[in-house]
Amino acid sequence: MVATVFFTVLAAAIGWKIRQVVRNPDNAPVRSVTLCLVCAAASYPLAMPGGASGIDAVAGHGAAKVLQNVLLLATLFFLMCFYLHSAADEQSGRRRARREGAALLLVIVGLVAIVGSGHEVLAGSFATADMALPRVAGFYLLAGLYMMYALGAAFWWTCRYARLSPRPHSTGLWVTAVGLAAMASACAIRAVFVIIRNMGGGVPAGLNAAVAALLVISVTLFVVGVSYPIVRNWITAVRIWHRHRRAHRRLEPLWALLAEAYPDSVLQTSANSWSERWRARSVHRRYHRRVVECRDGLVQVSPYLPAQDTGGAVLDSAPPAVLAANLRDVLAAGSPGASGTVEPVAAVPVALPSQQGPEADVEQLVALADALRNARSQNVSVMTAANHD
Repeated sequence: MVATVFFTVLAAAIGWKIRQVVRNPDNAPVRSVTLCLVCAAASYPLAMPGGASGIDAVAGHGAAKVLQNVLLLATLFFLMCFYLHSAADEQSGRRRARREGAALLLVIVGLVAIVGSGHEVLAGSFATADMALPRVAGFYLLAGLYMMYALGAAFWWTCRYARLSPRPHSTGLWVTAVGLAAMASACAIRAVFVIIRNMGGGVPAGLNAAVAALLVISVTLFVVGVSYPIVRNWITAVRIWHRHRRAHRRLEPLWALLAEAYPDSVLQTSANSWSERWRARSVHRRYHRRVVECRDGLVQVSPYLPAQDTGGAVLDSAPPAVLAANLRDVLAAGSPGASGTVEPVAAVPVALPSQQGPEADVEQLVALADALRNARSQNVSVMTAANHD
């Protein structure tokens, strides 16, 4: 269950980051985070029981262990690249990332050289590996030392950014920092275990299991911390999508009435490709287009609506039900001002919000549309009752 939730969150985070990379391929920090998450996702199954059996069956026992460690090193390298690209100018960040990449390449070459073709000596887990063999101990010690270095640098940068960042980014960064600190601690403990076992000592099995569990938990915290602002932004985007979709439907009575009276106020979309046609049909574009069309229609009909006082400039203070009745009465006889033979008349305020902001304006339009819908429902009920009589 936990693994399913973990991979679901990780897949959503990777999908979101890939979308950002496609939109802005020159953004080096986003690209680094995306590669970091991809490497973490690829290495995680290899650490689970039975996850390495397929690779070991093809490439030989122990090959999955080498690949897992290489992916973990790459995860930490791309994490460092994110900070390097974010904290420095473009050229300086690239130079430092190249130096770190060269260091990573040397470490990977060293790991492969230490193990050689006999990677079957790495078969099994860290707890069951024969650390008395120099190449086995050297493999785990070299990988652990690089991880400690990369995790320490990433932890320092993460804490620095967490103190400077607002929520929700700071929350995700602090969770990431906890995961990095736990991973660094686990790597340090395992390095000590390697030295002890290589010298002929023993480590209790329970202690090995506890450190392995700490590694799994720390990787999970790291991924959750990196994914937290992404998932939160995705949830916010879903809520906005739902609100726009609901408002678009609620505006239909007002839009239909005004669009029939003033068809020129309906915006035309020019879509020359399937992608443009798809974007034109998106909920957000249809929502904003309908708001503009409703407001444009109200501007055209506003001079012909009855004023609420002798000044004739306080139509925005009329209740939605009163304004809806006036709007139906005026448009029932035709579309005033739509003909080119009619002298243009200055527009007056209609259904203006008491507060500033686009959301307040949409609320006024939705209230007017709801009043039109309620009046139409009442008329239908009255006509139905009259027919029964």
